[in-house]
Amino acid sequence: MPELPRKKVGIIACSGEELAEGTVTRLAALRVLEQLRPGDTVTICLPLFLAGGEGDRAFAKFYPTIAIDGCEKRCAYRGTEQYSNRPAVGIVVTDLIAEQSLDHPQGRRKLNAAEMQAVERTAELAAGKVDELLGKFWNRREGKFAGEPALEEKVATCACGSGIPIQEVPVKGQEMTLVALPLIFQNFFQTGKAPGDDVAHEMMDIVKIYNGIDPAMEADFEAAVLEAYASYCRQQGELKA
Repeated sequence: MPELPRKKVGIIACSGEELAEGTVTRLAALRVLEQLRPGDTVTICLPLFLAGGEGDRAFAKFYPTIAIDGCEKRCAYRGTEQYSNRPAVGIVVTDLIAEQSLDHPQGRRKLNAAEMQAVERTAELAAGKVDELLGKFWNRREGKFAGEPALEEKVATCACGSGIPIQEVPVKGQEMTLVALPLIFQNFFQTGKAPGDDVAHEMMDIVKIYNGIDPAMEADFEAAVLEAYASYCRQQGELKA
């Protein structure tokens, strides 16, 4: 079975510039990404995500994410849930400030020393959640933790370059995105498996691990995947013995 890149946690911040709390979310996310957990996290660009960025959406669908929102509107959390998958953790800065009796930030561009406490507490909370998430088994197929009925929700580098391979294949006239398909093709080609019905069945068993396939359309997907694999083999040349 192909190996996807090592699991990391996505950090998606609302960064709303109309509120000072948006400055807090942006600075807190940067602190986690660049200082506290640089090897364990990637950033998800919210505007690109909402605009249809395939890399960001694929990451958020198959890996855990932490949404850091400035206010109760929770734009980052709700946008991630709507277009990809429910975030594993949701942090709301206004709630955290109230719970910990911190100074309410006023600056939209710059924060003073007292206001920076909100940044530090938010970043520390997010970093702790990263540690918790990496200590659990994340089921890529189901988009949740194994053995848990629901993902945690607590109100209180970039994904597009994370290395998650995706490929579009035409299924009944519609382009469908399949996660891990390039790696699956590479693995089958390197083991000398030529395109055919038996190989197509075996390949689909792996494809379904990383992608939710409607059983009613499985035969159509299998035919499309087989055709795409045959094209891949032609491009690569002679199969290895």
